[in-house]
Amino acid sequence: MKIAVMGGDGFIGWPTSLHLSDAGHDVHILDNLSRRWIDTELGVQSLTPMDSIQERTRIWHAETGRRIHFNLIDLAKDYELLKNWLSEHRPDAVIHFAEQRAAPYSMKSDRHKNYTVNNNVSATHNLLNALTELNLDAHLIHLGTMGVYGYSTVGAAIPEGYLPVGIETAGGETVNQEILYPSNPGSIYHMTKCLDQLLFQFYARNDGLRVTDLHQGIVWGTHTEQTRRHAQLINRFDYDGDYGTVLNRFLIQAAIGYPLTVHGTGGQTRAFIHIQDSVRCIELALKNPPARGARVEIFNQMTETHRVRDLAEMIARMSGAKIAWLPNPRKEAAENELIVRNEKFRDLGLDPITLEAGLLGEIVDVAKKFAYRVDRARVPAVSAWTKDIAATINHDPEGKRLKSVS
Repeated sequence: MKIAVMGGDGFIGWPTSLHLSDAGHDVHILDNLSRRWIDTELGVQSLTPMDSIQERTRIWHAETGRRIHFNLIDLAKDYELLKNWLSEHRPDAVIHFAEQRAAPYSMKSDRHKNYTVNNNVSATHNLLNALTELNLDAHLIHLGTMGVYGYSTVGAAIPEGYLPVGIETAGGETVNQEILYPSNPGSIYHMTKCLDQLLFQFYARNDGLRVTDLHQGIVWGTHTEQTRRHAQLINRFDYDGDYGTVLNRFLIQAAIGYPLTVHGTGGQTRAFIHIQDSVRCIELALKNPPARGARVEIFNQMTETHRVRDLAEMIARMSGAKIAWLPNPRKEAAENELIVRNEKFRDLGLDPITLEAGLLGEIVDVAKKFAYRVDRARVPAVSAWTKDIAATINHDPEGKRLKSVS
């Protein structure tokens, strides 16, 4: 197939592009390189050294003989450019990663909130609008988040997108329906993914677009089979307080002797998936598209759930690292359960990589190898969800700053 990967220079987009190219597909990356500009804004770099997208694709061609094409397009701003590209190339499938992906970054300030909403929602709508205008029957696969469900405890497993409900009619009878699981976003970033859901529902129903929405858990790990083939194909690894996902941050903290930073009680239960499984899931979704006119297909793209404190204790046992208990910068419940259904990918043949099996290798192969590139000052999570919470943030988990003498 000819596949357009929107945001193909990113953390999930790059290994997905390699995986699909390796499988024989004709891959075209569309990206505005905004994640690289955000690195510059924040003054922090990927733990792993990353070459330009042009150099990355050159190395891939040299290693495999296969080409990945790169197009510099901003989906949120360059609507006509996007539409013209789609009109010319008419891809069979479009994989949409082109959104600002970090909840903490989306909560840093009013400017960051505006950017996240403008970028994410406009990118999604521009893409749907262009596909409709061109009558392009491409299968759209979107990388969403488990965070659309929220993290409240209801005592029942979260279904894959749709919730069966009984509605009492005026005549006293009960009518059964399936509705979208109620959205409960925990950040501006998560809110944009909830808005994406509604856009997909409308365009699938109104215009017959074929859409698969992947509600993904927290991704951990760095390498996939393809990124291991050459040093310059390595994926990015974020460890900072804004973009470093909790497990990857624990890995780098363990590698450099930094205390594992657990916020609040550490009772937040989260869903997780390894980067290799993430790209496998995207390929499985690609092979199983919904029919034209069908409702949006929704998968829960995760493989296991863990409490944050249990993860910290697991890594502390493996590495000898200490744990620092800090105030929580997020506005969320101190404790929550999370039971998630993910039978669809299991039924399609996914055999997941487990945390216990893969963690130690990540600490040794990636975190320790590149530990010299870490800026310790960028490790703490300091973006607060409210102004009141901001006053409680611990900016110095290591306790190394000079203290005044009374």
